[in-house]
Amino acid sequence: MEAQRLELSRLYARFAFGPLPGQFSEALAAGFSTSAKNLLNASVSDSALDALPMPALPDLGSRPSPGNAVATKAFNTAMKAQSEDLTLWWLDRMAVAKNPLVERMTWFWHGHWATSIDKVNFALPMFNQNQTLRSNALGNFRTMAHAMFHDGALQIWLDGNDSVKGSPNENLSREFMELFALGVNNYSEDDVKAVARAFTGYQVVRSTGVVTFNPKRHDGDPVKLFGSNTPLDGDSATDLIVSREENARFITERLWFRFISSTSEVDTKFGVQTALASRDIASAVKALVSNGALSNPQYSVVRQPVEWFIAICRAFAIQPSKLSPRNFSLGHLLKMSQVPFLPPNVGGWPTDEAWLSSASAQFRISFASTLAKQIDFSALRAVSPEKRIDYIKDLLGIYDLSTRTFTVLTNAKDDLPQFFTLAVCSPEFVVNA
Repeated sequence: MEAQRLELSRLYARFAFGPLPGQFSEALAAGFSTSAKNLLNASVSDSALDALPMPALPDLGSRPSPGNAVATKAFNTAMKAQSEDLTLWWLDRMAVAKNPLVERMTWFWHGHWATSIDKVNFALPMFNQNQTLRSNALGNFRTMAHAMFHDGALQIWLDGNDSVKGSPNENLSREFMELFALGVNNYSEDDVKAVARAFTGYQVVRSTGVVTFNPKRHDGDPVKLFGSNTPLDGDSATDLIVSREENARFITERLWFRFISSTSEVDTKFGVQTALASRDIASAVKALVSNGALSNPQYSVVRQPVEWFIAICRAFAIQPSKLSPRNFSLGHLLKMSQVPFLPPNVGGWPTDEAWLSSASAQFRISFASTLAKQIDFSALRAVSPEKRIDYIKDLLGIYDLSTRTFTVLTNAKDDLPQFFTLAVCSPEFVVNA
């Protein structure tokens, strides 16, 4: 039972953000195999997601001329509102999804293909990218790589729009190989130059993210790349990159790093890279979940701020956009240095120990204690005080509590806001053991 509890705690924390009320207890009764099978079945319709309205993101067009102060102010207000609506819409999806595997994988891929609205500016291209990541989240990485090359937000973010014949921009070509497809030291500087030439000629409408190909701006001369010497465009170059063996190894490492351990190397006996040989993401995720990696006690993962917040939302039936004020969660997540659509750089957010600083702990406590004022504790209040620790362990999907945490919670069990704050800020919840 203890081993099963460990696996289930990891299953829900890492692949579902966290359990819904009652879900962890039901999983303990059903067993890991059945629970994992249910979670991996991402094709089931979700009425909770269907009920969420799509964000209204009309094309705002070009920025008004500097001399038109009234129009500029209205434009900036609309830009800010769209960005806020988009971010809260996605947080809501993460929080209310009955089976959030697709949203969890979309979140993973957002960190992988890290793109920031801080440079893109417009919400509509970011929304389109988010939808692309979602539709490919458990699909084929080759298909995803092609779709992301043609993604307007990524093209803007990495200056693809400025890459033309005779003056190719190497930003997109370098990051495409280093951070998205192959990894460090798996390509040469000549490869960067070659791919940059293949990537010329693509133009983007900034306000919508619509990408078009302009042959007049494209370098159509033969390109030497990975044994090929022929004219290449974005798609044919992407095929050559994704077909390399290093691609499967690199994506395997990224999946392992985020879901299993950022401190231990990939263990080949779990078969993740083998499952990814055809670039099928769902098969690789199934191997991560089902082939035994979740049962190894040494593989701990620290929850990132968004994952921590969404786990709380799921346990206490909170919809982020319904909090007061409406941007309550965004302000606190910004203080914790992680807001969706706003990664710090093209490498995405840091992991594990980076979120365990004293400053992070203080912001986490502040967030939780303020959030406690808006939570309905009626279900927790209905539980007798002597059973509240076991109740919240299952509610949050915590594997086990240290003697120190148990003592602290015991002393606070009659003060529900404090009890809640201590539980969600406990090392055992922040770090999924």
